[in-house]
Amino acid sequence: MERYTPIKVHMTRKLIGVSPENTVKEACEIMVEFDIGSLVVIENNKVVGFFTKSDIIRRVVIPGLPNSTQVREIMSSELISVDGNISLGEVLDLMAKKGIKHILIEDNGKIVGIFSLSDLLTASRRRLETAIAAE
Repeated sequence: MERYTPIKVHMTRKLIGVSPENTVKEACEIMVEFDIGSLVVIENNKVVGFFTKSDIIRRVVIPGLPNSTQVREIMSSELISVDGNISLGEVLDLMAKKGIKHILIEDNGKIVGIFSLSDLLTASRRRLETAIAAE
């Protein structure tokens, strides 16, 4: 995998989201249905937060909150995003520095995708399979 490739090549374009009013249980059901580890939180057609498995553990399970708690109460509202033209290497460095596993990708100030460490693994696996098939 080329470290200098723009991150938009590796991002997932399909954003799956919830409303801030959704409950944690509803959000978790969506995450299970789509087999994903994060959701964007959307209000008035704008991304206003991010909700991850880690948020569930740290902000619901450990404190003992009910699964009827609204997403708005536990979502991460400090969004970390990068321009889609930034290189994979720069994004991985930023993710390591911030200690995050997901990052939002934007184009002209609008969120257009998401990149996660699992996207990196998928791309690496495909590249390896292609190399093996070429032998």
